[in-house]
Amino acid sequence: MAKIIIEPEYCKACGLCIAACKKGVIGRGKGTNAMGYHAVEADEAKGCVGCKLCAVVCPEAAIEVYR
Repeated sequence: MAKIIIEPEYCKACGLCIAACKKGVIGRGKGTNAMGYHAVEADEAKGCVGCKLCAVVCPEAAIEVYR
């Protein structure tokens, strides 16, 4: 199983990664970052397959995926 690392301070909550994730692993977070955005969070229990689409579509390079 892969691991998703999201840097919340870089996230601008655009939602591109949420749309790109076929497994529904990424979703809106509950808290806000320093800029006031609801940064995304990964739910590891949903089983990331490591396709890295979320990291590719992120315009802020806030996501890294490790297999």
